[in-house]
Amino acid sequence: MKVAVAVVVAAVLGLGVWGGLRLLGRDGDAARTAAGRVAEGLSQGGFAGDPVAVDAAGRVPDLEPLVRGLGAATHTVRVASVTEPEGGRATATLTHEWTLTGTDAPWTYETRLDLRETDGEWAGVWEPGVLAPGLGADEALRLTRVQAERADILAEDGTPIVTLRDVERIGIDKTKVSAQEALTSAAALAEALDIDGANYVAAVRNAGARAFVPALTVRTGSPQADAARQSSAPGILIVPAKQALAPTATFARPILGIVGEATAEIIENSLGTVAAGDQVGIGGLQESLNDRLAGQPGVTVSAVKAGADPRVLFETTPKAWAPVTVTLDIAAQEAAEKVLAGVAPASAVVAIRPSTGAVVAAASGPGSKGVSTATQGRYAPGSTFKTVSTLALLRAGTTPDSPVECTPTVTVDGRSFKNVDGYPASALGTVPFRSAFANSCNTAFIRGGETLDPDALPAAAAGLGLTAAPPLGVPSFLGSVPEPKPGTDEAASMIGQSKVLASPLGMATVAASIAAGEPVTPQLVVAEDDGDDATASPSASATPTFRPTASSPPPPPPQAPVTAAEAATLRELMRGVVEQGSGSFLADVPGESVLAKSGTAEFGDANALKEHAWMIAIRGDLAVAVFVEESEGGATTAGPLLESFLRALA
Repeated sequence: MKVAVAVVVAAVLGLGVWGGLRLLGRDGDAARTAAGRVAEGLSQGGFAGDPVAVDAAGRVPDLEPLVRGLGAATHTVRVASVTEPEGGRATATLTHEWTLTGTDAPWTYETRLDLRETDGEWAGVWEPGVLAPGLGADEALRLTRVQAERADILAEDGTPIVTLRDVERIGIDKTKVSAQEALTSAAALAEALDIDGANYVAAVRNAGARAFVPALTVRTGSPQADAARQSSAPGILIVPAKQALAPTATFARPILGIVGEATAEIIENSLGTVAAGDQVGIGGLQESLNDRLAGQPGVTVSAVKAGADPRVLFETTPKAWAPVTVTLDIAAQEAAEKVLAGVAPASAVVAIRPSTGAVVAAASGPGSKGVSTATQGRYAPGSTFKTVSTLALLRAGTTPDSPVECTPTVTVDGRSFKNVDGYPASALGTVPFRSAFANSCNTAFIRGGETLDPDALPAAAAGLGLTAAPPLGVPSFLGSVPEPKPGTDEAASMIGQSKVLASPLGMATVAASIAAGEPVTPQLVVAEDDGDDATASPSASATPTFRPTASSPPPPPPQAPVTAAEAATLRELMRGVVEQGSGSFLADVPGESVLAKSGTAEFGDANALKEHAWMIAIRGDLAVAVFVEESEGGATTAGPLLESFLRALA
């Protein structure tokens, strides 16, 4: 039985909504006016205001329950045509267009609206089928979204880094146990999995009577899954599934991020593009490239009714994008993480291919506690910054053979600066600059800084790429080198302290620029450009393609980029560190000759100073920076880590 409601509209002439429709007399105009008011109410989601829709009992038809399930969708309804009135009756054809969240494809259709004249007033005769074709009594519209298969993240050789891998969802199946048993088993399972028992028991209590309540999702074969299988608590269920995962739980996690279920905050901030239950990127590239990796979801609009199967009225097919390629090298990243595995303080290893700028490894140690020390750390770079200071001195006329004074201490504006503890006595006195560089003589560099123009250090840092803003695709920081003030600020800046800051990525970039003989811009996401529109929506007949591009344009070139000749001199000096300075332990590393520079930077309370440890190196087409937040010195702490990393890659 149809529910009929008369939409009462006063006869109004001349409404602009009719456009070029032909008027067929007073009744024709009034019928069109009535149809237009119905169309307007449908578009607005309700017949509000001066009563425009009433049934026999004087009630206004309520559209809200019928369209609530479409969420933030927008609805536009127009009058396509109206038949000539005859005997107080006419028929209008309405055209509908819905813009649905989650798809660019509009849902369009036509419906029929019967019009009737009573006591000189024309009205539309309401039934659910006016809203959507065939919609019946007690039915409502509901939008559901189906996510596309998430795109892989690949290494440059095509090897999957993040791809769908086997996992197991461990939880309590409430259909298999009583309500009390479910709570008891939840507590036992939480203890076996070493998760918060109170929170999980509460989740089980609050879930529906027939719910499966997941406690943890783990990789297949994990110890947690074994522990769950060994539990005798009833109701425990382990469900095989697939999830986008990297090779290991730690693999470049701060860089790549993870994929997980959307939180309430993510859903709220998505403006309708993310729904409850969606898998989304959280942190790193998975978050910054989520729209690209998630693909284009499919949507289904159904007519739903209690006790009946949904009827599909409209649907689109989910489409996955092509994989995203990154520069990370799996072997290099794993080697870097292995090197840092036993380091307690925050630490990092970054490796760049100077010929391309590709970041082949960006590892942060367990002491970083999930923070990307490798790409976001801001630390005084200590004597590794002497590569930058040296470029400034070379431009001021210093040569590797220029005589410089290396004394045990030097005093600037009443503050005494000294060399590192254990500085070789044989390298003191009047020595060639190459010796001061190889042994990292602080006092010689501080004296040299007195001859430089104020902008010399910032210009040299820019010339080696240290202060650029790279389009890495994830939050990153290279370095900051403000113009130093004369005196102690200038002295400390020359040796990589005071207000000079750098990240491990930044110092690896400096080493890469020295190796390349020109400023290097680090790159993480590989951009492919064959002239196609990378952001166009894929057609239904074609395999969707996505070619990621950098999140921002490359930084502008520095005003005074390092030259090939300047870089050659810096490489010569860095080789001297290995041949006669603090990097001698790197002399027998297999492969091409290693060039290096160590660094120690003091920080903290003046009465209890601590030290950052740094070491940068070049070997062939590889530039590396190693950092440890608290240490016993650059060569002592960072040096062995660097050596282990280089040997692992050899």
